[in-house]
Amino acid sequence: MAVELTKEEIKDIIPSVLQYFSDEMDMELSDLKARLLLDFFVSEIGAYGYNQGVNDSQRFMQRQLDDLKGTCHEYPADYWEKRTRKK
Repeated sequence: MAVELTKEEIKDIIPSVLQYFSDEMDMELSDLKARLLLDFFVSEIGAYGYNQGVNDSQRFMQRQLDDLKGTCHEYPADYWEKRTRKK
């Protein structure tokens, strides 16, 4: 699945790219060059971040499924026990 940025996200990121190149590389980029650079990096390395997010989500969900009974178990007929704990 390709990583795609919204127009709003691109609008938010471009100033950071421009500032980075100005401050760290002592280079002034046009908005177009910054956008082309951003597009390149998103297409080249975006999948690494995406895949890491998928892997992290899978591990999290697997841990939840491994303990599904412990996570979701409800004890039957415990009205009086719960009531006693509230007091």
